[in-house]
Amino acid sequence: MLIERIYDEDLAQASYLIGCQAKGEAIVVDPRRDIAVYQSLAASNGMRIVAVTETHIHADFLSGTRELAAATGATAYVSGEGGTDWQYGFEAERLMDNDEITLGNITIKTLHTPGHTPELLSFLITDGAFADTPGYLLSGDFVFSGDLGRPDLLDEAAGGVDTRFAGAKELFTSLQEKFLTLPDYVQVHPGHGAGSACGKALGAVPSSTVGYERRYAWWGPYLSANDETGFVTKLLDGQPDAHAYFGRMKRQNREGPAVMGTRPPLQEVATKDLILDLAADTMTFVDSRSHAEVHQVTVAGSLNIPAGKSTASFGAWVVNPETDTNPLVLLAPDQLSAQEMWDHLVRVGIDTVAGYVTSIDGLPTSTPKRIQPEELEDFDAAMVLDVRDRTEHSAGHIPGSQQLSGGRVMWNLDQLPASGTIVSYCQSGVRNSVAASALRRAGYDVVELDGSYAGWATLQQALDTALALPTATGVLQMKSGASS
Repeated sequence: MLIERIYDEDLAQASYLIGCQAKGEAIVVDPRRDIAVYQSLAASNGMRIVAVTETHIHADFLSGTRELAAATGATAYVSGEGGTDWQYGFEAERLMDNDEITLGNITIKTLHTPGHTPELLSFLITDGAFADTPGYLLSGDFVFSGDLGRPDLLDEAAGGVDTRFAGAKELFTSLQEKFLTLPDYVQVHPGHGAGSACGKALGAVPSSTVGYERRYAWWGPYLSANDETGFVTKLLDGQPDAHAYFGRMKRQNREGPAVMGTRPPLQEVATKDLILDLAADTMTFVDSRSHAEVHQVTVAGSLNIPAGKSTASFGAWVVNPETDTNPLVLLAPDQLSAQEMWDHLVRVGIDTVAGYVTSIDGLPTSTPKRIQPEELEDFDAAMVLDVRDRTEHSAGHIPGSQQLSGGRVMWNLDQLPASGTIVSYCQSGVRNSVAASALRRAGYDVVELDGSYAGWATLQQALDTALALPTATGVLQMKSGASS
């Protein structure tokens, strides 16, 4: 048997290819939409992808189940659990609790483990060529390394009302009746790692075991004591902000993401044509450089979506493809880099990219406005906006600031002042640059706090130290005078 983990650092999301080497058949679990990685992996191991499935209706990325099934002819399987409100809207084989999929010597058994979502399935895997009992669990967003899938996303992002409490209780039951009944040696392969917003304290370790989680995870003592009330309170406390685009992901994943098919390679856009399109506002320019470079000069009206680790996440913060109809033009050093950015964007349903340019030379430019931390106190701001997560804001913030996380700003413009200047900040400036670029494009007057909260905190520490120095000097002088 072959188990391969395909990990997306951008969304902290894991998908899996499980293959029977004897029969040359494979199944992919929780695929993303840029599917070449699965096709390449299967081919390199002499396997055909014959099945594709997912653990639940995802909120943080757009599923590639339909895309991969269409490209390979594989049978698509989805959960049939969760009741009428949580049924998928596209054609696929339905899986219920204790159903099985067989690939050669491999048996994949479904476990209905609700809590994070009502329909969530975990997959219990037996390698029949080696053992007659299960040895592996693909737990999706049920059990993570050191944590559990949050049960409040339906409230936070999908329009639910107080579903978190029922979800938390379902998680407690799923742990009791499903997870903790498994042997301690069963290896656990979760659907997310550290950095995902699907939990509050996910570990970076890629896998665990039932026994290790039973003994060391924060929830272990509550289950051991059968303390459901304490478990629910602890689980729901301190969950991070859910990004607003999660609601779109939930809906599109339930209805069935559009199948893109083969995407042609991106072409370089001529500067003269792009100038006309930008003037007519029929294209949206994406500056993919770092916030430090953008602060020097950028294209007027552009969005700052830095290339690299968080392209998909930041893209979904500031582009809503259901309302933002302009095609995107990406700034990239070359065609390969542009293609990679596009791969990240389609993972969150941002499909319409017209092409790329390698330079901003000749394009209309502007310089984002900034102020220094020492200028803030006397600055006439209509609002000081903290775009960090609410847990960061609670741990320390600029007095008088209002918190609205970067992943929610563009969906909550009614919380911003209709006129005046907004001073915005995050922790170091990266998230702030993304959010501020989108607000400027939407017509808001935004000034970024240079150095963001870290810069402001450093200034406050320096001021506090300076204020304390005279007192300390005075004490030293008194001691010196007394001894002379």
